[in-house]
Amino acid sequence: MSENCPVDPASDATLPQRAAGPRTARVADPRFDEILASANDAIISIDETHTITLFNRGAERIFGYSAADIIGQPLDRLIPERFVARHPGQVKDFSAAPEASRMMAQRGEIYGRRYDGSEFPAEASISKFRGPDGLVFTVILRDITDRRAAEQILRGAHDELEKRVRERTAELEERNAQLQQEIQERRRAEKQLAEQARELARSNADLEQFASVASHDLQEPLRMVASYTQLLNRRYRSRLDADADEFMGFIVDGALRMQRLINDLLAFSRVGSRGKGFQPVDLSATVTEALGSLRAAIEESGAHIRVGTLPVIHGDPTQMEQLLQNLIGNAIKFRRGPEPQVHIDARREDTLWRIDVCDDGIGIDPRFAERIFVIFQRLHTATEYPGTGIGLAICKKIVERHGGRIDVRSTPGQGACFSFTLPDREEPPHA
Repeated sequence: MSENCPVDPASDATLPQRAAGPRTARVADPRFDEILASANDAIISIDETHTITLFNRGAERIFGYSAADIIGQPLDRLIPERFVARHPGQVKDFSAAPEASRMMAQRGEIYGRRYDGSEFPAEASISKFRGPDGLVFTVILRDITDRRAAEQILRGAHDELEKRVRERTAELEERNAQLQQEIQERRRAEKQLAEQARELARSNADLEQFASVASHDLQEPLRMVASYTQLLNRRYRSRLDADADEFMGFIVDGALRMQRLINDLLAFSRVGSRGKGFQPVDLSATVTEALGSLRAAIEESGAHIRVGTLPVIHGDPTQMEQLLQNLIGNAIKFRRGPEPQVHIDARREDTLWRIDVCDDGIGIDPRFAERIFVIFQRLHTATEYPGTGIGLAICKKIVERHGGRIDVRSTPGQGACFSFTLPDREEPPHA
């Protein structure tokens, strides 16, 4: 046999068969025969002429030959054709080598050839000893076809796994790059928002200062106009014609309306900056105070006010009173007839309180449900219903400062229900 030789001189067989006569390397030993017969690997011996002298059951099973047919035949019968030419040289090299045995795969893979001509990969070792008739070479060979198939499957699985790892790594790297870009864009956006917030704060401060100065500087000349016009009206009423009296009335009324407008604008600008700290506010007591401020309007209209159970919330007490007074005042002002009905109640919604101020007045077209909360947006003329068009805008700003929302549900001619929410917590986010 030879190493590196694509021959598979080793193979498992069954009952060991040896050539008769002088080629038998040793005396028969039943124990030796039993070992040969039970071995799963092929055990094959050849003499110096490369003639097969031993072929066990393992060899029979692997190569498909019976021992009777193959013993006495040249080893070339078990070697693939493409390796036959090099085999004698390899056996000769091993004969001259000092070692008594070696693995045959040291110089490359080895293959065996079966009875049907098919080839199979093998793992084998070769040993030698000198017997009475010369050198005897013995190969112990194992068919590794199943192992190679398993290795191939493992290599395929490994390659597939590596491929998936590479693909997944590429995906993760791409996603990481996208995330980094998103983070950078978010940081830029946050920086821009922070700058806008600072600019808005400066703008609000400037606006408040302007409103304060404007209210003072504008109120004084308006008061003078109104005062001197009223003085002229009292002093010269009988000396001037009816048109002059009417004109002076227009001047006084315009000056007074301008004063109210300036005061409302100032109040609107100060909702966020001049509000008080938040504290527990009993809305039942707050409604009572608001109704006291509206006593004249209530008595004049004959309004019936029903107040349900209201909660204690955390907020600005002054602004809560202003909010409820504006909503109740509007319910009375926009009535359809005498004795308007106004109902104030509250209900819990998850972590919020919802406060309703409902009436049976003229109602609001749903198309204008958002418009009425915009500053200076009026649905009626000042002649029909007096006011500056700022009241509901102030209500909205107060509710938003407390972390809530305000809206209205209404049908024209069937009343309106203004509803606002307040968080049930100690510190609203915009306090």
